[in-house]
Amino acid sequence: METAKKQRLLTGNKAMAEAIALEMEENNEVFVLGEDVGKYGGIFGSTEGLLDKFGPDRIMDTPISETAFIGAAIGAAAEGMRPIAELMFVDFYGVCMDQIYNHMAKIPYMSGGNVKLPMVLMTAVGGEYNDAAQHSQTLYATFAHLPGMKVVAPTTPHDLKGMMTSAIRDDDPVVFMFHKTLQGLGWMDQLDASVGHVPEEAYTVPLGKANVAREGADITIVGIQMMTVYALEAAEKLAKEGINAEVIDLRSLVPLDKDTIIDSVRKTHRLLVVDEDYLSYGMTAEISAVVAEEALYELDAPIRRLAIPDVPIPYSRPLEQFVVPSADKIYETVKDMLDED
Repeated sequence: METAKKQRLLTGNKAMAEAIALEMEENNEVFVLGEDVGKYGGIFGSTEGLLDKFGPDRIMDTPISETAFIGAAIGAAAEGMRPIAELMFVDFYGVCMDQIYNHMAKIPYMSGGNVKLPMVLMTAVGGEYNDAAQHSQTLYATFAHLPGMKVVAPTTPHDLKGMMTSAIRDDDPVVFMFHKTLQGLGWMDQLDASVGHVPEEAYTVPLGKANVAREGADITIVGIQMMTVYALEAAEKLAKEGINAEVIDLRSLVPLDKDTIIDSVRKTHRLLVVDEDYLSYGMTAEISAVVAEEALYELDAPIRRLAIPDVPIPYSRPLEQFVVPSADKIYETVKDMLDED
């Protein structure tokens, strides 16, 4: 009698590092550069163990100059290499935005497609661990708003590995946003969601395709990264009261999988969008506009949004918990939406 093959569990950071290692083994043009990506293994573990495998010529610790090393990555990509540059915190984009937006995003277009930039800019996002206003943002919408780059934000270890592989192989520049809390690091809060089944071999998860993380018929909840985790928690609580919520893990902002969202809304007739980015001009507004434009008359209730108020993220734990959406807030909002019927 055959026994089922035991599935392997990895944390988010180990899944990412494994994807990078497998691609580096297959392609000598792939290399990593950034602050503390070598001996330290990345401050959030994204390059753990890679220095020992590939050495300092391919896992390159850089000075604290984001403009310099992201510019170097752009130049390398223009010459046919496949660099992976780590911007330690997404909050630091301000010191190197010229390189990101005026060079990385625009060179392929301004060259008429003659210069490709097959590079990955990976960066850590997210708060809820009291690191204050300059180290706790997600800024999904900031990058999604700027044309010329693909922007992805996987949630599960399986998707972190598969989408990193896809990003490295892609001929367009990709901003790869990983959530600190979903890396599974020992010094942060431990979540079941930060550990998952990950195949040993290389595989791809497509960029630009959302995932229906939970099927339901009563309401659609669209989230990304930690907001997907909280939406699934809220959905379990709602299910005990006979409310069947469908949860969509967006996974990708650019390209945006509009079809999956619209198909879901046409089934459930209600929509709640949840985001760890700021409320105004962000992902919640974009998703709401897409549904309003293409499926407004399918809705039985107004669209609702949950996101961070338009304030810097507080250092104080109680204040931070107050501004960031939670499973309880999602649960309460869904209940309010259904009570309005």
